[in-house]
Amino acid sequence: MLNDRAREILAFIRRFQSERGFPPTIREIGRASGISSTNGVRYYLTMLEKAGHLKRQGKVSRGTGPTSRPQPSCIPILGRVAAGQPILAEQSFDGSLEMSEVFGDPDGLFALRVRGDSMVEAGVFQGDYVVVRQRDQASSGDMVVALVGDEATVKYYRPHADHIELIPANVNYAPLRVEPGTDFRILGVVTGVLRTVGR
Repeated sequence: MLNDRAREILAFIRRFQSERGFPPTIREIGRASGISSTNGVRYYLTMLEKAGHLKRQGKVSRGTGPTSRPQPSCIPILGRVAAGQPILAEQSFDGSLEMSEVFGDPDGLFALRVRGDSMVEAGVFQGDYVVVRQRDQASSGDMVVALVGDEATVKYYRPHADHIELIPANVNYAPLRVEPGTDFRILGVVTGVLRTVGR
């Protein structure tokens, strides 16, 4: 089982190889992953090689590359989303969820880690992952991830003739009213919630 850092490194190697046609050096991997020690990078490369995700050639600067065998489809985790007051939207790679068997085609899916408690009555708790199907439109009553200005939040979507309401699922929170002219867009519709226990 790979940890998040190993998955991040594997994703970087695949992306680098795809974009440039050759694999990255150990130092390039370290810079991209925030690991200053080459031995630290080698630790993760060894982990990935033992798991069958990489093939390596000793004493070759660019001798690390992904294997050609098919890998499970993953849902990228793109950051965190507020389930309370909106927070600054983050879109940085934060690992991946191998959940294509649960959610079907992973194209257009992404995951966000929830902060806050405004959706607890819908079964969405702080620390959960919401799995989102990327869309720019939604039906009334859908649970959506919406961007208001530069801030993302997860709420129920309720359009009205002259405004939009983003409705929480917690009696302690008031609806968020979005007036005409506000910089607002729907990022996607929530299709599921994932939670780990005992951690």
